[in-house]
Amino acid sequence: MGSARRRGRGAISRRRAFAAAGAALVAAPLVAACGSGGGKTVNVYYAPEENFQSVVDKCDEQAGGRYNIVYHKLPRDADGQREQMVRRLAAGDDEMDVLGLDVTWTAEFAEAGWAVEWTGKNKAEAEKGVLPGPLETAQWQDKLYAATKNTNIQLMWYDDRLTPKPPETWEQLIAAAQRLKRQGKPYQVVFTGAQYEGLVAMYNSITESAGGRILSDDGLSVRMDRGAVNGLEILKKVASAGITAPGLTNAQEDEARLAFEQKGSKAAFQLNWPFVYPAMQEGNPERAKHMKWTRYPEVNPGEPSRSTIGGYNLAVSKFSPTKPEAFETALCLRNAENQKFSAVSDGVPPTIESVYNDPEPLDPSKPAGDDNPDMATAYPMKDTILAALKEPGVRPATPAYQNVSTVISTVISPSSAINPQSTADRLRSEIADALQSKGVLP
Repeated sequence: MGSARRRGRGAISRRRAFAAAGAALVAAPLVAACGSGGGKTVNVYYAPEENFQSVVDKCDEQAGGRYNIVYHKLPRDADGQREQMVRRLAAGDDEMDVLGLDVTWTAEFAEAGWAVEWTGKNKAEAEKGVLPGPLETAQWQDKLYAATKNTNIQLMWYDDRLTPKPPETWEQLIAAAQRLKRQGKPYQVVFTGAQYEGLVAMYNSITESAGGRILSDDGLSVRMDRGAVNGLEILKKVASAGITAPGLTNAQEDEARLAFEQKGSKAAFQLNWPFVYPAMQEGNPERAKHMKWTRYPEVNPGEPSRSTIGGYNLAVSKFSPTKPEAFETALCLRNAENQKFSAVSDGVPPTIESVYNDPEPLDPSKPAGDDNPDMATAYPMKDTILAALKEPGVRPATPAYQNVSTVISTVISPSSAINPQSTADRLRSEIADALQSKGVLP
């Protein structure tokens, strides 16, 4: 999913008010990870997340000195994260214990034999209370290879001064944007139209909403059915209807966010991850008062949309010399309490359903407030996110996903140049070739 996987998680520095509340949850000093820990160390390799060190410190304290947990930050971009882990695991590196995997990497790491299967009590604990969609991203061939840490899902964001009642379908969205344009008002629909995973995620969302499939259920062959062709038709129509920003072909998550957030914006609608909400509070407080949200547009009226799931899972490396401690660490890092902390402080939606309805502030011993928020305060859109997560779009699972994604993003960019039938034929051919590779770097 390229940088979409990282930035879509919404870990940005605009949540400093929440960081203070997080400190109240973590009594262990930062030097805890450097203690003796009985000589055992659990190395956690995970993407940069502003307040994740606080979670690591808390789990390190709970280990009670039996072992130490050390957080190693991977590169910020997802491709760099995957490349570093793949190269080291391919060489049998035994210094990596817990692996932070983007949701699209599970099949690849499982098929390569790098991620250990979760069984017994560890499996039961990892699956307990987890929403079905996010749980599916941690599985491969009906086996569990990771514990879900956080999920993510895109919503449609809009300005209620322009559209008090938001459009529900793609046809309505296009018509509303064109009407606003004729009226001389902000009208643009901004989204991730650059040639990268963000565009693939959008195409997958439309295809899933149309009831289509790009790959077979086992991920071994190309399907590209009528729903997938319909997805191409809609993507082409949106991109060529005169309602997008001039920089569409360069727009990733932040570019789409800024196009909607900036003062004097011409954008009326934005398709993006929830990180845009806290960013708007700081970037454009006046428009933030009118920023509303709803689910992704439907393809067919009355049939629920299915927005593509993002997020990260935690796997245990085959080469880890401390597997029992690594499983224990992974379970702690993503337990309900820590998922709530990460959701509130770093804007990454939980995978455990009960967290969404948790009424307590971060520190239950203190009054709720701006420096001690609860889920409802930090996530006013939580009910919409949860509803969308219960009817999600999941990207095709295949060990060759990296290759498949590269092919799709190349073929459907620029989206205005799509010829639905011939583009579908090309995708069938090139994805079939991509599936012959395991997608593993040497």
